[in-house]
Amino acid sequence: MTNPRFRNVRRIGPVQVASYLSRGRNRHLAACTAPNCDFSAEYDSRAAAELAARTHRCKA
Repeated sequence: MTNPRFRNVRRIGPVQVASYLSRGRNRHLAACTAPNCDFSAEYDSRAAAELAARTHRCKA
């Protein structure tokens, strides 16, 4: 499997939200970029990924 090409990347606080194509479907990812924070999650909708980014509280 090849690496996904992320598009429409946006930063919301320490979290980056991006969209990519996986198996013919649009997927959305939210991942925290803070050191020692392991938060990342995939979502079916962009709105859900952005909501997760806005409500994420870093434990690091």
